[in-house]
Amino acid sequence: MVTFGIRRPRPLSSLRARTTGRVKRSIKRAVVPGYGRPGTGWVRDPRRAAHNAVHRRTTIGVGDLLRRLLK
Repeated sequence: MVTFGIRRPRPLSSLRARTTGRVKRSIKRAVVPGYGRPGTGWVRDPRRAAHNAVHRRTTIGVGDLLRRLLK
């Protein structure tokens, strides 16, 4: 299912994404091969990667809307 339009803001997910520690990411990069490298999603799960690519291009976030309006 592909959605179109405005994405619903999820404050908890946004907070978690912003507060994931730099140390935690650096450790995962050192331990997990392919972590954080672009294009690995297409290798691991092509169907999900295709869905995410379409979703990013066909929807817009509230923050993106505000940036465009205030520009």
